[in-house]
Order: sequence, then structure tokens, then C-alpha cells
Amino acid sequence: MQRIIATYIKEWHLMRRDLGGLALLFLMPVILIIIMALVQDGPFKDYKDHTFEAIFVNQDGGKVAASIRQGLLESKQFQLIETYDQKAIDFATTQKLIQKGTYQFAILIPDGISAEVVNSANLIANEMGRQMGLPASLPHRESREGMSVQLMFDPVCKPAFRLAITNVVEKFITKIQSDIVLERIAKLSQSAVADTGTFDIEKQLRSVGVKEISSQEKKMMVSKMNSVQHTVPAWAIFGMFFMIIIISDSIIGERLGGSWTRLKLIPGSFSDILIGKMLFYVLLGIIQFYLMLLVGIYVMPWVGLPSLQLGHSPLLLLIMVTCLSFCATTFGILIGSIFKTTNQALPVAAISVVILSAVGGVWVPVEVLPDSLRAVSLISPMRWGLQGINNLLLRECSWHDIVKPCVILLSGTMLTMFLSWMIEKKRMDQ
Repeated sequence: MQRIIATYIKEWHLMRRDLGGLALLFLMPVILIIIMALVQDGPFKDYKDHTFEAIFVNQDGGKVAASIRQGLLESKQFQLIETYDQKAIDFATTQKLIQKGTYQFAILIPDGISAEVVNSANLIANEMGRQMGLPASLPHRESREGMSVQLMFDPVCKPAFRLAITNVVEKFITKIQSDIVLERIAKLSQSAVADTGTFDIEKQLRSVGVKEISSQEKKMMVSKMNSVQHTVPAWAIFGMFFMIIIISDSIIGERLGGSWTRLKLIPGSFSDILIGKMLFYVLLGIIQFYLMLLVGIYVMPWVGLPSLQLGHSPLLLLIMVTCLSFCATTFGILIGSIFKTTNQALPVAAISVVILSAVGGVWVPVEVLPDSLRAVSLISPMRWGLQGINNLLLRECSWHDIVKPCVILLSGTMLTMFLSWMIEKKRMDQ
């Protein structure tokens, strides 16, 4: 026990003199978390919170084109750009502006759209009138293939953005078509009752809709659907595993300086020294993680982001974080035991942290990874750590939902600690 305590105190004195190491452990993760939360805040916001500039090219000049334009303007989400350099924008100019990225997207109404929509409405009205026994018939022709409102997007626009804009435009077109069909039916029946101003066909057709409900208390769900709640725990885990660099550097530095050999020569088991070093960095990792949580709670509101909300089980969170810290610490000890120089160890340590975070769900959700990487992610401690913490902070789960992640992390801890002990024991026997 004395050897463990002595090793712990020794590590404390070394760390407090290493300002660069302390900055890497505490300051850099704080900056990383703030930046990543700001960067990833956009995808968590609804597109309805934004106003978009869109090129609007009307080559049709009919009722449908005018209705689409009016609907876009009334939605308050779109600022329509119809002139450029005091000239009406044509198709060629639109291509150049979109390709350059001057505007994100354009809506082009080709000639003949209004006529085609009216013709389709007449066909529908005639068929409905025939089934209702109405003798009159509206003029019509065969539908033309390939007529459509065209959307042109900046090549860098993401698929989710394209889908959202496409859905909005389709909604306007559907509403316009519904109104025209009602007008045609009213004309056939010569009834003043069928007034589109008082009867909203779109509303009636959507009388049964789709609505998201929460698996938790509503107030909990609404408050937690933000970038901070997802980003801070993930990148706090990422920062915790950067202790691997400091731990491996410390072990190799002591070995090259001779103090590692002197520690081995002290009577007693060398495992005490490894345990003492491990306990020091485990505590340091826990402190680091909770400091990142405090950043999420108190600093994020200063930069215009929501405050981090913790779950209802602080003790379970501490257990989960402790298991994570044990795993990160022993991995660092293993790296320091395997390699002989810092030039070998530090690149491996840094790259391994990035790889484990990439396949572990820190960068993107594990669910969207290819099958091959999803299988590889099973060996990433960050995956299991993030799963356990998300279970507590986002899903409000209980203790039995973190048993599996904790067991896997502790199993990895024992394996890496055993390998470190075997490597050092073999080196002592040489």
C-alpha cells in the first residue's frame, strides 16, 4: 500500500510541474468541446428557424407559377432573388450563380407548367364528375410527360437540406393542384357551395397526420434535443482518452531517464507501481470529465447554446465515468510499455485515439457506419462508454442498462493492465 501511495504522490508532483500536460488534459478539451458544439449546433436546429435566399426563375408566367411564388413569400422562410445586376435572371445566369455558390438553390418554373396543372385538374374533375353523374365536361388533352418544377442546388448542399427544400416546394404544388381541382368540380356542378376559400382540401386530406411523441416526460425530451446534450459527453470521452499520450510519454520518459529502473529495484511487487500510476490517472480522468460537464452546464449558455442537463442518477454516471477512466488509463500504460521511445509511442497513441473515436460513435453515429466498421466498433471503448453515458443522460435508464458497457470496459482494463505487467516483467527478466 505504501508503494502505491508513494507512486501516486510522485505522479502528482510530476504532473503539477508539467504545464503543457495540464493544458493538454484540461484546456484543449474545453476548447474542443465548445467549438464542436457550435459547429454541430446547426444540424440540431429545424430548418424553419432559417431564412433562405433562393433564385426564382419564372418562365411560365401563369397562375401556378404566381401561386408558388406567393406561397414561398408568405411562408417567411424564403427571400426570392429574381434579378441580378439589375437584370432578370435567366437559366444560364442561374447555373453560374449556383455553381459558384453565390446562392444555395434555385427554383425554376418552366414554360407550360400552369397549363399542365390545369389540364391535370380538368382530367381529375371530369373523372370525379363522371362518377357523380355530372354530364358536363371540361376541356382536356393527354398529359405530357416530363413537366416539373425544377430545383437546382449548390453542389455542396447536403442531402437533408435538399430533401427539406424539395418537400416544401412539393407541398405548395399539391396545395395549388387541390385548389384548382375544387374549382373545376365547382364549375362542373355549378354549385356555389364548393368554395375553396371556405373548404381547405389539403387540411381535410391531412386530417390524420404523423406526430412525434416522447418516450419520456415531454419536458425532458424537448429540453434535451440539442447539440450540447449530444456533443459534450461524446467529446468529453474523446478528451479523456487523450490521457493516453501523457501517460505513455510519462512512462517512456521515466524509462529513458532511469527512474523507471530504480522504481523496479525497490523491494516489493512491481504491480504496486503500476497500480499507483493507474489510480492517479484514473482520478485525473474523472476530474477532467466532470470539468467538461461543468463547461456544458455553465459555459455553453455564454456562447448562445443550451445548457447541458444531467440525468437523474449521478452515482451511476460516476460509476460509468470511472470505468471509462480505468480503460483509458490502462490503455496509455500499455502504449508506454510497448514502445521504447516517444517518437514511436506518441503518433501511435494520437492516431489510435482518433480511430477509436471515429468507429466508436464520437464523430458520427455507429448506426450509419458501414457493416465492416460497425463490427470493428465493438472493440472501441469509446463506443461502450458513449452508449452507457447516453443511456443515463438521454434515455434516463437505470443501473442494469450500464452493466454491459461497464463490464466490457473493465474487461478491457484488466486485459491491457495484464499485458502491461507481462511486458514490463519480461523486460525486467532480460
